[in-house]
Amino acid sequence: MTFFAMADVTQAADAEAGRSIADRWCAACHLTSDSNADSRAVRGTDAVPTLSSIARDPNRSPNWLRQWLTFPHPPMPDLNLSRSEIDDVIAYLQGMSR
Repeated sequence: MTFFAMADVTQAADAEAGRSIADRWCAACHLTSDSNADSRAVRGTDAVPTLSSIARDPNRSPNWLRQWLTFPHPPMPDLNLSRSEIDDVIAYLQGMSR
């Protein structure tokens, strides 16, 4: 009997690419920073959660985020992100939660 370890897919993801995606697509609605000095985008609105609050929410696991980004519900638009892009965004959010 052979067992294979399931690695967290986000380990191979690119958090910097995820940040670029967030700056380009998510920042139209979500604040993408909590005013960090190194932030490139701080647009968004207070009508939706900040990305940092999403990243720190224990109920929003990587699997939950992957499902949500794959099949979003209104009012969030379907951004048609690839699996790789979704993993990059999740890696970025995981970095924010530390």
